[in-house]
Amino acid sequence: MPRIRAALRTATAAAVALAGAAAGLTACADAGADVPPSRTAVVASFYPMAWLAGKVGGDDVSVRTLTRPGTEPHDLELTARQVANVEDADYAVYVKGVQPAVDDAVRKHARGRSLDAASLVPKLPPPGETDDEEAHDGIRHQEAPYDPHIWLDPSRMATVATALGERLAAADPEHAAGYRERARSTAQGLTGLDREFRDGLATCARREIVTAHAAFGYLADRYRLRQIPVAGVDPSGEPSPKRLAELARLVSSTGATTVFTETLANPRVAGALAREAGVRTAVLDPAEGVADGASGDYLTIMRQNLRALRPALECS
Repeated sequence: MPRIRAALRTATAAAVALAGAAAGLTACADAGADVPPSRTAVVASFYPMAWLAGKVGGDDVSVRTLTRPGTEPHDLELTARQVANVEDADYAVYVKGVQPAVDDAVRKHARGRSLDAASLVPKLPPPGETDDEEAHDGIRHQEAPYDPHIWLDPSRMATVATALGERLAAADPEHAAGYRERARSTAQGLTGLDREFRDGLATCARREIVTAHAAFGYLADRYRLRQIPVAGVDPSGEPSPKRLAELARLVSSTGATTVFTETLANPRVAGALAREAGVRTAVLDPAEGVADGASGDYLTIMRQNLRALRPALECS
């Protein structure tokens, strides 16, 4: 059975559930909300992991998300209360290398009660650096020696879903059957999404995608695309004028018609590149978070990405 801290948790389950629904997060609560003592308390680092924990955990878990809706997850700094949430949780789910503050809190307070999703799947190296160090400054600040954006490959997410079901079953044997069944169903849905991408991107006039930052390496690798990022792994990294001119020439040479911006990152630099290259912009969502009040979920976001990619790549 999970470690229950009944004395520290008040009976506000209904209010928590309503707040989570309003934020568009399945079975997820604000990081500061109280957890019903009858449920396994799961803390998730940011949206993709919170969505997965909610799908696999169902009504048997209460998920606290450390990154609030509308917040760029790479910028997260934890409050003392959030660190306490990590310590009090029955289980923590995160992706090592995305948020150093979360990595540190899990290492100190949830060792042995956590799942690093990146540890479960084959990883890609970080995007290669160029002579212009300023352009990829964000890469050098990553603790992990790999690209951490594993959630943008649905097939890898399916692997994580299955593993999470087993971990939660071990932590809460009373509800093991439910965890395993929901994990199986979630993995099937993700496998179906993977098939949609494979079919939808099988025959395209171009394979290059020009992205705001280097978040889409796993998506590109899975579906035989080539990512051309404006910034590095960290979207706050801003390319120099020299790098921007190089990228404009590269965009022109590939025949790309679109520079992709993001939902949570400032589109200014990507927009400048599009103007320099004489192409249009469209949104490609790295699914790192959702806007406050959004009603969609991970599957919705990814299908919107597919709909954005197909015309940009002139797929038949």
